[in-house]
Amino acid sequence: MRLPDRTPAEGLAAALANARSPRRPCPDTPAGTAVPAWPGQPHAIPETAGPAELDLRALLELSLRAGDASGRLRPAPSAGALHPVDTELVVGTGCPLPPGRYGYDPLHDRVHRLGRRLATPPSGVIAELSVTARRTLSHYGHRAWPLLLLDTGHAAGALFLAARALGTGVPELRLDGHTHTPLASVHLPPPLPLHGPPCPRPPVRVPTPEELVARRSAPPPLPGRPDPDALRAVLTTATRAGGSDLRWCVATGPPRPGLMELSADGDALRRFAAGEARPTLAVWAAGQAWIAEAGAVLLARGCPQDADEPHIRRTHLHAGFAVQLAHVTARRHGLAARPVGSWQQADLGAALGAAPGRDRIVHGLALGTLHADEENTA
Repeated sequence: MRLPDRTPAEGLAAALANARSPRRPCPDTPAGTAVPAWPGQPHAIPETAGPAELDLRALLELSLRAGDASGRLRPAPSAGALHPVDTELVVGTGCPLPPGRYGYDPLHDRVHRLGRRLATPPSGVIAELSVTARRTLSHYGHRAWPLLLLDTGHAAGALFLAARALGTGVPELRLDGHTHTPLASVHLPPPLPLHGPPCPRPPVRVPTPEELVARRSAPPPLPGRPDPDALRAVLTTATRAGGSDLRWCVATGPPRPGLMELSADGDALRRFAAGEARPTLAVWAAGQAWIAEAGAVLLARGCPQDADEPHIRRTHLHAGFAVQLAHVTARRHGLAARPVGSWQQADLGAALGAAPGRDRIVHGLALGTLHADEENTA
């Protein structure tokens, strides 16, 4: 059976306003099972794929499969390591599995057949992403709904990066926010012919499988200011991947603290506000004090307080997707990085003198030049 995204009874706009309030979540409740109760017998994914087939096993290993029995070590980050995103695979031609619809179990790396052969099977696989909200609600309570959407965007980003690393056809993303079941989907076509047309330029340099396996959220603190070239690369990736509803900037510390964005031509960083923003960001990010000492903080902003439900879904999905890609870029430049998804009262526009409620922080990525364990031994 399908486990749909359960839109909150009060509506997503009201739920987002509630999440942005200073009210603290109630004590934890049970998170429930980490994987849906997919019906039927589990089936192994074939370990090998033909030369013209999508290597589904490798793709899931680089994107959604759990690295240990707890499910914590997945390539896509998740708020509180609760992993609310569930995946159904619509399998078509050019795939080692028979065509049909399957539920994916990332803990055991198995699939459950959910439906018969499709009348018009796609080429490759369509991964449909929904959420079991209870997992995130169990810890974050009223703050959960933006985190559920960001986690879904991160999962879409992980699938996109895995497909690029494995040389499939160009993935097609659906992050438009118009549906709540599924919240997002990624069409993963089979490999391109050797002499086919060139791929469009992706929003991030094609990663290697090794880079994706090594990508982890660094534990705080994340000290050390990144150099301008690294910051520009991270900002460029986020801007290209983040859609048209979001604006991106980065908060930096001494010797010249302020907010930086890409220049109009994208070739340099431009300071558009002076002053130390990181302590305020730490308060806005659910009081995570370590952010005040991070080397820099990438910020996605937008999603005004009067946004409708498709706009809310779209901006958060794109923010999670873009931060997933920016994280890989940060790692490529030797930076420690950690996504930051909880932002209460984070009205950056109002803090800079603009009208309140128009330019809210949606997502962030803390950056540093040293990992916590490196700092302790320095």
